[in-house]
Amino acid sequence: MRPSNKWASRMGFILATAGAAIGLGNLWKFPYLMGRNGGFPFLVAYLFFIGILGVPVMIAEMSLGRKTGHNPVLAYDAVHPHARIVGYLGVLAAFFILSYYAVIGGWIIKYFVSYGLTGHAPADFNAFIGHPTEPLLWFFVFLLITALICYFGVSGIEKASKFMMPALFVILLIIIIRGITLPGAGAGLAFIFVPKFKEFSIHSVNAALGQVFYSLSLCMGITITYGSYLHKDVSIPKGCIQVAVLDTCMAVLAGIAIFPAVFSCGLEPASGPGLIFVTLPEVFGAMAGGAFFAALFFLLVFFAAVTSAVALLEVSVSFVMGSWHWERKKAVLLLSLAIFLLGIPSSLSFGPLSEVSILNYGIFDFVCMLTDNIFLPLGGIFMCYYIGWKWDPAILIDEICQHGVAFPLARAWRFLIRFVTPIMVAVVSLSGFVSIYRTVFL
Repeated sequence: MRPSNKWASRMGFILATAGAAIGLGNLWKFPYLMGRNGGFPFLVAYLFFIGILGVPVMIAEMSLGRKTGHNPVLAYDAVHPHARIVGYLGVLAAFFILSYYAVIGGWIIKYFVSYGLTGHAPADFNAFIGHPTEPLLWFFVFLLITALICYFGVSGIEKASKFMMPALFVILLIIIIRGITLPGAGAGLAFIFVPKFKEFSIHSVNAALGQVFYSLSLCMGITITYGSYLHKDVSIPKGCIQVAVLDTCMAVLAGIAIFPAVFSCGLEPASGPGLIFVTLPEVFGAMAGGAFFAALFFLLVFFAAVTSAVALLEVSVSFVMGSWHWERKKAVLLLSLAIFLLGIPSSLSFGPLSEVSILNYGIFDFVCMLTDNIFLPLGGIFMCYYIGWKWDPAILIDEICQHGVAFPLARAWRFLIRFVTPIMVAVVSLSGFVSIYRTVFL
């Protein structure tokens, strides 16, 4: 009988890990970046960085989690006592990210319910998110669903992922079929795929690099946590490649689902919440059967969001269970409450607290900056240093190659982790700090 804190199947592990990676950024940010930064050349650059940054870091984190069987903090403590800082940065990043991610998750549930009950989106998106209490209610509902899945442990996460990930794919295909059959849909496909070399620049390369870092949920403690639940006979390199392929395919398919419909209606593509909550409702409103496809779409977005949210919560739950010896029930309840309280200012930053700023950032944007531009890049730099130089990567290679598992690219992986990946992470970090400088001082 398998231990209760281990994945019951390899497929469950793959789907849960892919679900952690596939989130809101895949559904709007990646295809938008692809369209605005050269189309197909951007995709090529993204796939290149997946190979030299994304998959190597995933392999390092997952093998570290499986070897130690611990949460991120204790896992890095096994590398070096001072390396605990890497684990703490990952846990803090996951904790803070979920505090604002669940706010957006609440908006998604609101739109799904609105389409399901009335056949229409809320009348005014800005008025809705600016309301002092209603967004908090939906924020709470989203976090409650996330907590319920985590409450049942690895089994609950695996069962939810086995249902939600295939359902996400099926819904995506339905929306793709509807979108590409609309008049003028070809313009949307051209926006994403047609090579536009004049729009591909060094900034495009940097955007592709940064998207890899965040799309695969690197240095958030997720991969280490999920790796600690992995059985010794599972091939880690193969699993990481499968997750990266699923993540990229879903991002590309999301673009095929969204942008043909947007261009068919003569609307301009937008990045961020404006696309999902403002532009797309206009598209669905002009489409035959639009209410049905809108409800399907927001169900799709909900599945993507909640699988990522569950992974983020599980990082903190794993930490307090392993380091503070809390029971799962206590950990899930108290951490969910703390995340809800931390997220209240982010939710209110679009309404009652809209005039409050920290270093020229609104509250919501400040928390995003803290995680995206400080916690994650610093965690990545420290990770490369401790695993690549203070520890011997050969230890992880031995962990990977148990039970006859082949790792033919072990030497290449070791070289990447020690020399190439640190440079890539440093570029992401520098870009983040430049962004902070411009916002605060310019």
